Amino acid sequence: MITGSEMAVVDENTAALGVSQKQLMESSGNAVAETVRAVADQGDSITIIAGRGNNGGDAFVAARFLEEFDVQVFLLGRADAIGTEIARENWDALELADCERHEITDSTALDRGESELVVDAMLGTGISGRLREPAATAAEIINDADATVVSVDVPSGMNGETGECPPGTVDPDHIVTFHEAKPGLDDLDAEVTVADIGIPDAAEAFVERGDLQRITRRPDSHKGDHGEVLVIGGGPYTGAPALAAQAALRAGADLVRVTCPTSVAHEVQGYSENLILRPVEGRELIPGHVGQVMEFAAQHDTLVIGPGLGANEATLEAAEAILKGFDGTAVVDADPLQIVPGLETEATLICTPHQGELVKMGGPEHDDWRERKAAVADFAGELGHTLLVKGMYDILSNGERTRVNRTGNPGMTVGGTGDILAGVTGALAAVQEPIHAAGLGAYVTGRAGDIVADERGHGLVATDLIDAIPAAMRRES
Repeated sequence: MITGSEMAVVDENTAALGVSQKQLMESSGNAVAETVRAVADQGDSITIIAGRGNNGGDAFVAARFLEEFDVQVFLLGRADAIGTEIARENWDALELADCERHEITDSTALDRGESELVVDAMLGTGISGRLREPAATAAEIINDADATVVSVDVPSGMNGETGECPPGTVDPDHIVTFHEAKPGLDDLDAEVTVADIGIPDAAEAFVERGDLQRITRRPDSHKGDHGEVLVIGGGPYTGAPALAAQAALRAGADLVRVTCPTSVAHEVQGYSENLILRPVEGRELIPGHVGQVMEFAAQHDTLVIGPGLGANEATLEAAEAILKGFDGTAVVDADPLQIVPGLETEATLICTPHQGELVKMGGPEHDDWRERKAAVADFAGELGHTLLVKGMYDILSNGERTRVNRTGNPGMTVGGTGDILAGVTGALAAVQEPIHAAGLGAYVTGRAGDIVADERGHGLVATDLIDAIPAAMRRES
């Protein structure tokens, strides 16, 4: 089962893999036509009521495949307002196919004729709430008609995320949905056909540009709505927590604070005036700091713990106590990764090991990314946390869902890029599910590295990636 928003991600990922939206629409329309042929009788008249989006575009294609029937297509609105180029092309193709078509600009003009079959293609999975005019009147006409009703993808009015059907939703006899069933379809008194329209498995397996659709921001947002991140790091190293914190800011976090020992606080602050420090007294993180750090942590949406902390026994003991007492989402990087396998915590963890750190955690070691993918999934299931295993191909899994990221380049073997990844993932984890934060974190960081490599070759340094992060988060190809 797949939600409407997730399907939109898969559609765009499919296009990124070379399968065009036009190809998918042709396959979708053909699938609708096949169902119509299966339920209609020879000589039946067919009315298609279509919206101005791609749902309507699917129906325009179907009309071309149904030339043996008496078909009329009614577009709700003006043709010049059709929302996508491919839907508009298929509307224009109806004229060339000599198919009868009409533009409906007033709900009172809708035909209440006696067609034997009605195709409902007004609205797809991207809507919520009650239908508005002219779709509301059209749905009423469809529901009152003494005709077989076939809905395209979902009944118009159904919420594609929840499966909710507000009053006035079209009540179909048959539904042709695409790729996978949508929420709520199984609960309807209708025959559901799930059509294979040629979406490759890779569109869901690989993180691609379609995943960037998950990153949204409401126009009425306020400070803090997009995440407050606490980076816990530093002591032996100063640059690592500063890199992670600056990356989190560039990835969209509203506020980022750094907890580090006072011995390095001045240096960390010196990297950027945008950083807010919450230092603890001393030269390294120790168990005596845990209470104070937990007070800081409670004020944040996510933690990023590990950059520059080091592997001192007392430091790892403190990190373990922090993660044991925390019940939010934390990105665990670098040396504290080794404490995760034996950790009992209510926290939701996203662990970001490279292959060597994964083995040190007790995880698998495989050279081939396909073998590593399956083994990482198994290990993530055992841990009960999300893993983002860095490599030429990044593998990310929560044990139930496993994906692969292919952005990035050999120049990113330079030190500090892992701190950038931890910061980006921490920012995204404040507003995304862990599996999506991990996937987007890997994709965005790798893409930022690719942007920099295009300009500078393999002589890049980690700080180069920071300013490239916003461009890497844009959907433009």
